Amino acid sequence: MRRRDRRGRGIRGPLTPPELPVTRSRAQVFDDLVLDAVERLERVWARELANVEFLVEDVPRVPRGVTAEDGIPFSRLEAARPGRARIIVYRRPVEIRTKDPEEMALLVYDTVVEEVANLLGLEPETVDPEA
Repeated sequence: MRRRDRRGRGIRGPLTPPELPVTRSRAQVFDDLVLDAVERLERVWARELANVEFLVEDVPRVPRGVTAEDGIPFSRLEAARPGRARIIVYRRPVEIRTKDPEEMALLVYDTVVEEVANLLGLEPETVDPEA
């Protein structure tokens, strides 16, 4: 979208083309981190994760009576139907607790590994020995 040349400053428009990574939102970057974590785990656990849906939400829905002292979760595991499951990763709690992109990527991966371990009934170290 271009705007008129107001006060002789030149035509105003976007500074970068939309296909460059600079224009990606924080939510899009976070979605990519979750996808990377899932792809990394699917290399080993593809069959077990075939019926698992991975979702990203901004913030968790906190039930009444739960206070901040109880802690804000990074993720949630829910059984949608028999044989199906959902793992929901919450973007804002993870973003708030990390300082840089590398730390965020590590926390997202650890969160996904922990929920997959809960789903499979295993220890996180068994799901990914490097985590």
